[in-house]
Amino acid sequence: MVTSNLGLKASLVSAVGNDFKGSLYHAKLKKNGIDTKNMIVIENERSPMAWVFTDSNNDQISYFYWGAAAYFKESEPPEKAIKKVNAVHLATGDPSFNRRSGEMASSYEKLISFDPGQDLHMYSPEELKSTISVSNILFGNHFEIDRILKILNVDINELRDFGPHIVVKTYGMGGSIIYADEKIKIDAVIREPVDPTGAGDSYRAAFLNAYLNDEKLEFCGKFASAVSSFIVEAEGCQTNIPDYELAIGRMKEKWDV
Repeated sequence: MVTSNLGLKASLVSAVGNDFKGSLYHAKLKKNGIDTKNMIVIENERSPMAWVFTDSNNDQISYFYWGAAAYFKESEPPEKAIKKVNAVHLATGDPSFNRRSGEMASSYEKLISFDPGQDLHMYSPEELKSTISVSNILFGNHFEIDRILKILNVDINELRDFGPHIVVKTYGMGGSIIYADEKIKIDAVIREPVDPTGAGDSYRAAFLNAYLNDEKLEFCGKFASAVSSFIVEAEGCQTNIPDYELAIGRMKEKWDV
């Protein structure tokens, strides 16, 4: 949804139940121009659902109902969708499905970004390394990136040697660090937080939006930081998504760009 609002054409592939088609959310996705033709529909199942609880310190715990997502493991990668796009983002979900989708995207020479997120614990070291090795960009918060380094027993440079040439490590209000040919520190755009849910995902969407528009990495990080600052200002992860002009305006308020 964030990518679409920022002006980049997006397709969504996910496993959903027969409650998805014709739902209000399905209608909202279509209204925003998001291609949902390649969704994996599992009959007699319900779509996955997540409940996220946030305390006064903005620490979170989530409960997840897998539903149709449990069928990712036996589903084939969406070759038709992969062939027609410029980039593929592998998000939370079944490790086997992500690995196979990443390998297929790599065979078609697509840009691949990877963010295992809260499902990192589901990856075996072999599956994690295989998926990272075909990725061009790896996203994660500081806990996740540090855990990946520990699981694979590598440092950040060794990680980049066998896999992604860009590693983006986020620190919430502490900003982010982009590891590439140089190390780039990006400050957070601080706003009064109402709900942190979705800030990380919006950062990734905005970063990829800028990167696919051939912007420099520092610009990508600043743009992503500006976009995610809108998300935390309102309750709900898709209730305060900016358009491109609003995001650029806020970025210019923070930095002389």
